[in-house]
This record gives sequence, structure tokens and C-alpha cells, in this order.
Amino acid sequence: MNHSVFLKSGKYLVVLFFINVGLLSCKSHPENVIAEKEKYIIPDSLQKSMRIDTVSKCPLLNALTLTGSVDFDQDHQVNIYPLVSGNIQDVKVQIGDYVTAGQTLAIIKSSEMAGYSNNLIVAETNLTATKKQLDAAKDLFASGLSSQLEVTAAQANYDQAVAQLQLVKRVLKINGNNTQGDYVVKAPISGFIVQKNITNNTAIRADNGNSIFAISDLKNVWIQANVYESNIGNVHLGDEVNITTLSYPGKIFKGKVDKILNVLDPTNKVMKVRIVLPNTDYSLKPQMFTSVTVLSKENQQAICIPSSALIFDHSQYYVLKYQGKGVADITPVQVLSTLGDKTYLLGGVKEGDIIIASQAILFYDALNN
Repeated sequence: MNHSVFLKSGKYLVVLFFINVGLLSCKSHPENVIAEKEKYIIPDSLQKSMRIDTVSKCPLLNALTLTGSVDFDQDHQVNIYPLVSGNIQDVKVQIGDYVTAGQTLAIIKSSEMAGYSNNLIVAETNLTATKKQLDAAKDLFASGLSSQLEVTAAQANYDQAVAQLQLVKRVLKINGNNTQGDYVVKAPISGFIVQKNITNNTAIRADNGNSIFAISDLKNVWIQANVYESNIGNVHLGDEVNITTLSYPGKIFKGKVDKILNVLDPTNKVMKVRIVLPNTDYSLKPQMFTSVTVLSKENQQAICIPSSALIFDHSQYYVLKYQGKGVADITPVQVLSTLGDKTYLLGGVKEGDIIIASQAILFYDALNN
């Protein structure tokens, strides 16, 4: 019995021995060898369209973003006031219409204009009468039937009549030269109707003090930006600015701070700064909302790259450092700040390094696969 148990135990030991040998053999001689991953090479076709850039040092800019709006260029805006009282008839333009200098905007039926026309007739009649009296006095003086004093008096009356007629004509000219009792409102300059404060059949008074139209050429516009008290020291005359609008999200309008209004608005406690922008294509409209980024240079330099070269993935920024011949390395970097198409770095690359500046995210994905 004991002998039989011993034999069975021996068989079990032999089996365990061969199992262990087999396991060791498998570990020392793996059947599947993992091949080393091949490095991604950018194809020649993509290299031709790929843009590369050089890491450089740039003056560090301090950026301050302000809210603002588009306003008329008040130096090229004309407000039109009524020179006579009367009733508005036949308004010919609306807000936003483009008008040319001399174009009729509206007609005012006015008793004052009728009075000016009557004054013209009286002045012309008086001039004719005094001219005849002067001629008669001269003829009588030549015949010895009149004195020099009478001629002088007739001449004085005539001169006064001439002066009176000239005065009436000047008044009538100021008011449009209309002799039918109408005051014709005309555009003094070419531009856009930006304000209209009248409608047909409106009664107006010359002493009201409100303009009936305002015209601006809009070839230049003002950007009025709001500066809060805490940021006043960061804005200076001549600072460069980048302006964006909701209407043109991909377009940056560049200008400079050309005026600082050194008073605070009593309502919202902000200081206004002004930027004058050319607007030859009329793309900027009055009252548009704008975002104004003020750029002021500091006496420092920092490493900078094109913003298009920057990649963000898994809470980390990267760039692709190009080694040449289609080889690029994923390099982590530390971002200091980004201003439009330029990004400032604290580290990760050095001045003179070559980086991929276009389609970076596509190459980054390929390198990670």
C-alpha cells in the first residue's frame, strides 16, 4: 500500500517538473515578438504645402481688451437746422440714404418765405422809382431848374434802394432763393443721412434748436472705447489697437489711440478713448458693437511663435519641432500669452528652432497614431 502511494507521488512530481520546464521555455522563447513602432515621416506631397517657421524673440506686448462702438466722424458730420418756421412737405429721403451735395431733402411751406418774396418785389419797385427820380433830378439840374442839393438827395434815395434790394436778395439766397413761399432743404455735403427728425406735415419752428437732418460721409468713423478706472494707467496716446466686430468675426481692423478724453462719464464711470479708422468700403456702421484690444509695448522680450503652430491636447500645449526630411517631434511648451496670430512662450523651444506652422493638428494626430 505504501509502495503504491509512493509510485503515484513520483508520477505527480515528474508531471510537475515537465510543466515547469515548459513554462520556463515559453518565457525564454516568446512566440510573438512586438516589433518596434516605425517613426512617422511626412509625405513629400504634404511637405510641399506645409509651412514652416522659425522660433524668434519678439517685444512683449501687454494687451487690454475694451468694449466700444462705432460712431460718426463728428468732424465730417453736418447737422441741418430749419432757417424758417413752417410745415414740412414732401420729405424725399430716409435714414441710411446716400445723398449728393445740393440734392433736395424736403420742402417747407413757410409764411416767412412768402414775406421774403414780397420784400423782394417791394425792393425792386422802390429801386425803379428812385432811379426815375434821380434821372429827373439830373435833367432838371442840367436845365437849371433844380439845385445840386436836390440831385444829391435823389442820389441818396437811389443808393439806399440799391442797398435794400441787395439785402433782400442775400436773405432770400440764404433761404434757398425760392419766390413761391417754399423753403427747399438741400444737402450741403455728399454723404449718408444718419439722422432724420421730421415727417410730412410736421410743424417746425426756426427757434426750436433741433436739427431736422444730419449727414455724414462715413469715409472715416470713430471707435469710442470704454476704459474703467482700474485700467486708465494701461492706455496711452498712440497705442496700437486691434478692433473686431460681431459682423466680421475673422477680420481685424488696426488703428491707434488718437485721443483720450480725460474725464469720466458720470453715469457709468468710464473714460472714453477714440480711434479713427478709414471706412472707404462703408463696412463699419454707426452703433456697431466692437471689441478693442489695446497693445502697449513693455521693455521685455519673449520667445514667440505663430499661433497657428500651437496645439492643445490633454491639458498641455505642444508644437511640432521640424528636424528636416519629413521628420517632426512633438514638443511640449509653456504658453505665456496669445495675441491674435502671435503666441508668447515661457519655454519648451529656443530661438532658432524650426517648427511646423500650418496644419499642425493633422501632423500631430499622425504622429500619435
